[in-house]
Amino acid sequence: MPVLNRIAAYAEEMKGWRRHLHQHPELAFDCFETADWIIARLKEIGVDEVHPGIAKTGIVAIINGQGPGPTIGLRADMDALPIVEITGAEHASKVPGKMHACGHDGHVTMLLGAAKYLAETRNFAGRVALLFQPAEEDGGGGQVMVQEGVMDRFGIAQVYGIHNAPNIPFGHFLTNPGALMASVDTAFVYITGRGGHGATPHECVDPVVAVVGMVQAIQTIIPRNVYALDEAVISVTQIHTGTASNIIPEEAMFCATIRCFKPDVRALLKKRFYEIVEGHAAAYGVEARIDYDWGYPATINHPEEAAFAAEVAREVSGPDAVNEHSVREMGSEDFSYMLEARPGAYLFLGTGPGAGLHHAAYDFNDEAAPVGASFFARLVERAQPLG
Repeated sequence: MPVLNRIAAYAEEMKGWRRHLHQHPELAFDCFETADWIIARLKEIGVDEVHPGIAKTGIVAIINGQGPGPTIGLRADMDALPIVEITGAEHASKVPGKMHACGHDGHVTMLLGAAKYLAETRNFAGRVALLFQPAEEDGGGGQVMVQEGVMDRFGIAQVYGIHNAPNIPFGHFLTNPGALMASVDTAFVYITGRGGHGATPHECVDPVVAVVGMVQAIQTIIPRNVYALDEAVISVTQIHTGTASNIIPEEAMFCATIRCFKPDVRALLKKRFYEIVEGHAAAYGVEARIDYDWGYPATINHPEEAAFAAEVAREVSGPDAVNEHSVREMGSEDFSYMLEARPGAYLFLGTGPGAGLHHAAYDFNDEAAPVGASFFARLVERAQPLG
């Protein structure tokens, strides 16, 4: 079964939705205009309930089926990124310094397309809960929605989500029955020494030398402390210090992104990070303060739900277009909190060649929206069939 005919029939309308969203990006939890626009579309579609103001600007909408049954949750994130767009498209961002560079405009469109079909046909039992979530990129809106009780309040029994994947063949689905995306933690290290003249380092306590030693030593954690088959990444992404060529600065800082899949490895990475920074601080005679941000957990699919989602994806895209044992990746996703709260699965949907995610030249492929919408719609009909 390919893209559902009814969804294909309003592909142009979906393109219009997506391009409107692309022109009006908003960041983090401040998706006020986005939420208002989504609510207007939901009312046009004819959903049964709309519950705004969850996680500040998030929305839960309910569509009732034609008989008693459980509630299935479908999630789309809706926030953009602080990037200056360079696509040159007619529908390019109208908001300076902000753009939908990760395809959340497409995710919203997929879910709205599925909602329109489901509200028209209602060929399912129970209910569908449409979860429009802010602050995936920054702030953990998924965690906030869970903390505010959406799973219990709306009786959600299982939950599913999709992320677009540029440069994966168009229409192909990727998932796996376990950890699909990594946890992410961020460490900021602030080092204080004693500044002075570059000609008299013996009178100073040099934080630059300390930073260099710490950064080099941190790179030994994974090859020397982590089992070789437990994937992990530590990348030092910033170093800031100094103002002139002849001044030893008083302060320096660096930050690192830290990613893995297992809780015990995550704890080990934090422990060794602290030990190395604190040990080097003592050795170099500087003071070091660490702000360690414990971020999103790993996105871990539930095996039964992942297998079911892959089966539905094969209906939409064909048996050769679904890899249900895909390799996991080091990116992170706050859908992880929803999967901690309920059984479910997360999938990637290939959108074909194009600029990568978070790139200023990225643009969602509108032809993929009916594919994602058809997947969501069939998922509901298969999970909660009438009779």
